[in-house]
Amino acid sequence: MNSHANPIEMQHRLFAELSSMFGKEVPMYDKELLVNKECNKTACALFAKMYPGFSISEAQLEKTSGERHGAIRIGRPDEYRWIARFFHQFAMEPHNFYDMANVGTKSQPIIATAFRSVLNPEHRVFTSLLLTDYFDAKTRARIEGVLATRQVFSDRAKQLIEKGEKQGGLDESDASELIREATQRIFKWTGKARDYSLYKDLCDAGFKIAADIACFESHHLNHLTPNTFSMDLYTAAMKFCMGELPEADFRKRASTTLTRLLSFADRDFMKLHFKHLTRDQIDALPKANPGPGAPDISTLVNALVARLSEPDLQLTRLKHAGFKDFTEGPAQDTPVLLRQDAYKALTEPVTFTNSDDSTVETTHTARFGEIEQRFYATTPAGRDLYDKCLTQNDAQRDKDPSIVKRDFAAFESLAAGAFAPFPKTLRELVDKNIVYGRYAPTPKGLTANGAVQSTNMHDLVAQGFAQIEGLRYEDFLPVSAAGIFASNLNQYGTKATAVERPVYTKARLEEIMGKKIIESDAVYQGIQARSMLDTYTKLGLLAKLPPAQRAELETQAAAVPG
Repeated sequence: MNSHANPIEMQHRLFAELSSMFGKEVPMYDKELLVNKECNKTACALFAKMYPGFSISEAQLEKTSGERHGAIRIGRPDEYRWIARFFHQFAMEPHNFYDMANVGTKSQPIIATAFRSVLNPEHRVFTSLLLTDYFDAKTRARIEGVLATRQVFSDRAKQLIEKGEKQGGLDESDASELIREATQRIFKWTGKARDYSLYKDLCDAGFKIAADIACFESHHLNHLTPNTFSMDLYTAAMKFCMGELPEADFRKRASTTLTRLLSFADRDFMKLHFKHLTRDQIDALPKANPGPGAPDISTLVNALVARLSEPDLQLTRLKHAGFKDFTEGPAQDTPVLLRQDAYKALTEPVTFTNSDDSTVETTHTARFGEIEQRFYATTPAGRDLYDKCLTQNDAQRDKDPSIVKRDFAAFESLAAGAFAPFPKTLRELVDKNIVYGRYAPTPKGLTANGAVQSTNMHDLVAQGFAQIEGLRYEDFLPVSAAGIFASNLNQYGTKATAVERPVYTKARLEEIMGKKIIESDAVYQGIQARSMLDTYTKLGLLAKLPPAQRAELETQAAAVPG
């Protein structure tokens, strides 16, 4: 009998505990969760009007809203290896290599990977490693000297990880103890740091991220990001609660956003955002007719304004640095990859202890409140198109940086224009090989009794013999992440001070971790290929595939573990 705790359940417990920990450390985070919950409830009320019969329980709403990704920053290679071994106990493996030292004007002295489950991930942690050889020899020696004296992982935490590796898992008691190590030590904010002189020198030189990594005691969370059903509704709501958006302006933005959702939230959108519903359940939902029976947007907005105006959500009472000016990612009408936004990094008290035991009471600004909304995973062709559209959008915004505050509608219109080359529906995106999908036979296909002849998957979907759902993007966008860093730190990129700028590679990070980094594109492609092979098999078409096409799909499918 296997007495090991389920690693996925361990993962859910870990993130629930981290959320509780972070809420105690950062009161604004708990308020962010509450604002997001109210916005998600409003969106769900709209969906229930659009699709009579749609419902979501409180527990389902909490679970879906509670999908989280975090971010931590690591100082030493040996610490990074321990982090990789730690996450492995929770069924989280490294995905993709991110060279944040090579993103142009937004570059930072870090490389990273993201730890998540391979299949159906709900949580992920973007994990950065400080590149000490990015700095001149003197600064590098100072940074490494401070980092060398700390111990983030206790001896007990290491014992538990080694025990899990040896046994192939941990029992419930050991799993709980390892989670306590995470929340009471590894990721806990203590407000304590060392070597104020180094900290100040790094900050003054523009290396605020390096200062955050080098001088603190733990791998404290820099953010823990919940999931929203409507980015634009949430950002407007937060700005309203934080005193940055007058009520009249919030009402206008909320009405615009909910009106857009009426046309945007098709059944594919619903399947993407609500995992508790099957495709058949969503397809069975009737669609409300427009006209007199259409959802009353003003009623939903009035209720949301009333809730956000209650005393517990008057966020002007909390110290804050404001909200970002604009959302990172694609335009609001383009359902690819992800959109991210954040309230800006908070200023928190810190006590520095120096080598001579003297102390300095000061403040530190690093931890911020990110939010995200995820859409469809793009193919390489889709990512190329995204990069081109993003470059155009960034260029036009740089020409008129004040437009986002001066004329928000015009700002949105410009972004929509930049992303106009993207189709806006899943079927069009898939047909043009822009996003990945998961295919399945329909009841019509399964009962066709040999009437299905075509092996073109797009034709099979169009004829009703197969169906498709889009694969959700589960990874990170380096440029968007860099944009979040920049706006939160008021510091737009760094340049290496080393005599010779080092080159950073995936192989280097793999060597540090002692394990291979998974390429998420191969996983998305493999999931799609698996579903195509399964659909062809069930429709009796597998033998009709050209041998080369079948071999290619089988090779792609084999790239996905499990």
